[in-house]
Amino acid sequence: MACSSLVPLVLLLLVLERQLSDATNTITIGALFDQYESDPARELAFRYGVERASSSIKAEGTSIVPRVERVPASNGFQTAKRVCHLLKVGVGAIIGPAAEPTAAHVRSLCDTKSVPHMTTSWRYRRRSEPFSVSLYPHAETLSQTYVDILETLRWTKFHVLYEDNNSLVRLQRVLRMMNTNNKISMTVRQLPANMDYRMLLKGIQNSGGTHLVVDCSAENIYQVLKQAQQIGMVTRYYHYFFTNLDLHTVDLHDFQFAGTNITGLRLVNTDDYDVIRQVQSWKEAEALRGRHVTVSPRRLSTEAALLYDAALLFAKAVDDLHVSRDIRVMSLNCDMDDLWPHGESVLNYMRNVEVLGLTGLVRFDTTGVRSHFSLDVVTLLDEGLVPLGRWTPEGFSASGADNRTRVVPSIKNQNLTVTTLLKEPYTMLKESSEELEGNDRYEGICVDLIEELAQALHFNYTIKPVPDNAPGKYDPETGRWNGMIGELLEGRADLAISDLTITFEREAVVDFTMQFMNLGISILYRKPTREPPSLFSFLSPLSLRVWLYMAGATMGVSLLMFVLARFTPYEWEPPHPCAPDQEQLQNNFNFLNCIWFCIGSLMQQGCDFLPKAVSTRMVAAMWWFFTLIMISSYTANLAAFLTVERLVFPITSVEDLAAQSSIKYGLYESGSTATFFRTSQIAPYNKMWQVMESQSPTVFHDTEEGIQRVKNDKGNFAYFMESSSIEYHVERDCELSQVGGLLDNKGYGIALPPDSPWTNQLNERLVYMQEQGKLAELKNKWWKNDGAQCSDDRGRSSSAASELDLENVGGVFVCLMGGMVVATLIAVVEFIFHLRDQASDDNTSVLSEMGRELRFILRCHGSTKPARAPPPAERRGSGSHGLVAFNEAAARKHSAAYGDFGTPAVS
Repeated sequence: MACSSLVPLVLLLLVLERQLSDATNTITIGALFDQYESDPARELAFRYGVERASSSIKAEGTSIVPRVERVPASNGFQTAKRVCHLLKVGVGAIIGPAAEPTAAHVRSLCDTKSVPHMTTSWRYRRRSEPFSVSLYPHAETLSQTYVDILETLRWTKFHVLYEDNNSLVRLQRVLRMMNTNNKISMTVRQLPANMDYRMLLKGIQNSGGTHLVVDCSAENIYQVLKQAQQIGMVTRYYHYFFTNLDLHTVDLHDFQFAGTNITGLRLVNTDDYDVIRQVQSWKEAEALRGRHVTVSPRRLSTEAALLYDAALLFAKAVDDLHVSRDIRVMSLNCDMDDLWPHGESVLNYMRNVEVLGLTGLVRFDTTGVRSHFSLDVVTLLDEGLVPLGRWTPEGFSASGADNRTRVVPSIKNQNLTVTTLLKEPYTMLKESSEELEGNDRYEGICVDLIEELAQALHFNYTIKPVPDNAPGKYDPETGRWNGMIGELLEGRADLAISDLTITFEREAVVDFTMQFMNLGISILYRKPTREPPSLFSFLSPLSLRVWLYMAGATMGVSLLMFVLARFTPYEWEPPHPCAPDQEQLQNNFNFLNCIWFCIGSLMQQGCDFLPKAVSTRMVAAMWWFFTLIMISSYTANLAAFLTVERLVFPITSVEDLAAQSSIKYGLYESGSTATFFRTSQIAPYNKMWQVMESQSPTVFHDTEEGIQRVKNDKGNFAYFMESSSIEYHVERDCELSQVGGLLDNKGYGIALPPDSPWTNQLNERLVYMQEQGKLAELKNKWWKNDGAQCSDDRGRSSSAASELDLENVGGVFVCLMGGMVVATLIAVVEFIFHLRDQASDDNTSVLSEMGRELRFILRCHGSTKPARAPPPAERRGSGSHGLVAFNEAAARKHSAAYGDFGTPAVS
């Protein structure tokens, strides 16, 4: 009876329960977490995200509840069992796990049962996954973000450090930058699995690398920076770009005051008020439940924020779908073929709705990936990570904090370490009886220059000579730079100043200021012994060619005067003007007399007979002009030759040095001079390098050894070095001299670590010092030797008189030849006029007279010829009266022909 009365009660209760379940719709969303989960904020974010999502659903009676399962990260079988358990309970979606390949098993099960699967960690999507959606930014878009940031930062040379194959997928567009921009240079290295990164970082440091792109897990970021700090790579000269979106979760306090340039990205704006308020509300709610959690709003991880947003996204999709249909979960058996009928609809709605969460606006493109998102670009300053700007698919935009990051730190009040070489006259130890300390121990042009800069720019400095006393050379075997360049790259110095030449190799790894001294490569050689005076040194003022031309001119003028004197009738005269016999005429200008006349004029002594005809006088005048110029030039140059002592150099240029084998030559093997010869493709420099390498004993010496060998080998060794150093040593050592000109053109500069903030400030001051003449003043101070004894000697040698060549006196020869031509023309005119008068007197033709005269002239024999008889009219007188009449007529013709040179006496 009692049992029968209970049956209606039980039925009533079942009906009431069924009605209550129909009135309330509870949708479970499951989450799979690692059983050793280290971040409590993830589960906390998921639970409170579901709580907020449930409160936002508008459908009456519908709520969302979380269900958390702990699974082993590497056990796919156990994970599958937990998923089947969730499906049997009935869930609307499953989130996680983060680890692969366990997550792949979960996606496969969800795909089989048409249950949406949601991921919040990065993974590369290789194929279409119908029932899976990822809230993490798409890999392709994220890779493009890295490229945009690097282009914004203007990085053209950097090292890429990656952790695993997933890192290479994320960096794929970065690795392709070199294919699209030939100015990009990058080196790719994998981080060691044993987490000892020091050797890798040391190699980057030795190669001059200062810009690093690092893709690693958030847990390893601190280790990378800490080990970089241990080897001196966390300074103001190094730049890091971390691609991990959780850089803000890493404790960077140990590095934020080192001045290191650290740039990163974050998907969660931890400075946003809504984000901070949400996290604070979680902590307060947990405190009310008696649980204490250590969750910081500024350390909220990306995955925790995405778990929160995933719950909001699912709730938004369910709420929108509930308008058109009743969404209820159902129990699914992994061993059966049953499917959740609402799964595909819920997934499609999730891909099409938008929700504003902790990571910004969550939405998907047509392919179902999250390619539309925004990232904060953050940089580390003294106050911590601050926004540098914001990246969106449309590009990068700078924020207000960008102005703080772009302020170049001033060199004022900075304590800088200056590395240098101990070398005259650049940096030397002072000679003092007192005990000196610090910078007071050094002197030289480099010390004065750095002191001028320090006083003008108000910074402090400490001079430290480089231990190996080398300027800096790259060793391909060790991958390291030695000398001052190595000191800069390894962070042990802030400035390097000495005779440090600016070269392409060095400028590729460090920064240089403008040149403070210009120079080039030249030859240092021992000054040769003086040439003993020659027995025939009086011939030196004129070259051999000029002497030969003068001898030829003497013979030529002599021959021309001889011919013209025979042509012209006015050089034929009676041998004895007072004698009555006029049967023969005499010509004083035979060939020997012509030579004697020219030699006497050349020796400035004159002669006892002179020309009478205009043509021969023209020849004489031009010859006298010629001898005047030549003798004056000879006398002037002879005085210079007698007062100047000449030096005989066996070589005068690098070509002379390369063309011989008796004089050895060498240089400093670790300097820029050696680099010039080693890399040159120009003859004879490349051949000379091969010769130097093959020499035994070696010809490679440092400066002091090279100078000493030049002096000791007494002209059998030459040393290549910078012209500025040659000037300094030649000024002080009379045995040395510079041979030839400069082989190249370069300069000394102050070296700084790559991307040093002080470069521009030092450049501005150096330009000012150059304009004010201060740099020239410093060089004169240290190069000029006040007690110099070699200056006059070098002056005499450099100004040695040179012999006069034909180019110097060729004009005189031209004048002489011109005068000879004119004289020849005059002689022809005189000859013709004489023939015409003679032919008229003898009643013969001009041609016959010309033939007779030419036959006599061309015989070139005899200096007398018969006198021509006067016309008959002049011979009519007889006896003494007739002879008187004949002589008077002859005298008149002679006077008309020869002028005042002489009047024949009448007998």
